[in-house]
Amino acid sequence: MRRWLLPESIEDLLPSEARQVERLRRVLLDEFALHGYELVAPPLVEYIESLLTGSGRDMDLRTFKLVDQLSGRTMGLRADITPQVARIDSHLLNRNGVVRLCYSGSVVHALPSGFNATREPIQLGAELYGHAGIEADLELIGLLLRALEVAGVRPARVDFGHVGVFRALAARLESPALQGEDGQQDLFAALQSKDMPGLRAMLAGESDVLRQAFLALPGLYGRGEVLARARAVLPAWPEIARALDALEAVADTFDASVAGFDLADLRGYHYHSGVSFAAYCAGQAQAVALGGRYDEVGKAFGRSRPATGFSLDLRQLAQLAPDSVRPPAILAPALREPALLDTIRALRAAGEVVIAGLPGHDADVHELACDRKLVFVEGEWCVVPLEGKV
Repeated sequence: MRRWLLPESIEDLLPSEARQVERLRRVLLDEFALHGYELVAPPLVEYIESLLTGSGRDMDLRTFKLVDQLSGRTMGLRADITPQVARIDSHLLNRNGVVRLCYSGSVVHALPSGFNATREPIQLGAELYGHAGIEADLELIGLLLRALEVAGVRPARVDFGHVGVFRALAARLESPALQGEDGQQDLFAALQSKDMPGLRAMLAGESDVLRQAFLALPGLYGRGEVLARARAVLPAWPEIARALDALEAVADTFDASVAGFDLADLRGYHYHSGVSFAAYCAGQAQAVALGGRYDEVGKAFGRSRPATGFSLDLRQLAQLAPDSVRPPAILAPALREPALLDTIRALRAAGEVVIAGLPGHDADVHELACDRKLVFVEGEWCVVPLEGKV
């Protein structure tokens, strides 16, 4: 067996890719800081109970588990940073007011999330804690759109949903087969795939009102006008009215040519508690960013706080963003002369890339992206073009 082979769906980042990822990480975290979001850095590994809080069955299957040699307890390699940030807000910061946090770091998935997806995404995101109103959701959605703009990536659409609609309907199911977690998971899967025959079979024993409402959900997708149709065909229950009011606020705030609505899109319904959203780029089946409200995650840490946020994978974003060009460098001779070293330090302080030559490696210049060199002219070190470079 070749020892240098990597596991399936695990890849190296080569210089051009790593440069692009790091550039995006820096500019996005700097942008978040301008909006008041403070950077946190949770650990890569911690006890499994914290990592799986509120995340449901899917995250459990995607989490690598191991035994801590010090305590004997089961630990996990994080597959999502959001629960860790909720722990920091609830258990460590313990502030009373609104808290804005951001983060960036690798996560590890036992199983890839989709076709051609890496099992080691570099997750970057922002979270807002302490405000239950739609204003917090609108702020995070706006921050996501700004982040994509800064990255040079234009979303083709952002799809919005609200788990409150599904939960209001599911709470009134009467069939024992659909009341348990497995039954609701089956119902959820049928809605996600818009499996109308399967839905009709599962809902055969329910009331006409409930059955018609569930069967209407797969058709309730489109632009802002879909919300008026939803009010017309769904029961006028307070929970559903509140959910549609929140989506109306989204429709009123963001560009109608980008915002779409899908009331059968229940991605992460175990996890989310309100508005959820997914941003897509042209030609990409996989969402470039996911987010939404998740008020219940902090409960396990002893402090249930309103929370909303989003995350994206920097590896995926780097493939969609405009290429970052390797900056041209200045080649310095292999000398330790004090005046030369002072010149190199001054050039680097000014933002120039200066590469010190090494004896016997003159032929490597073309691999170093050098277009200039330092030469000693009339008593001082000067930057001049390399031969063949203009």
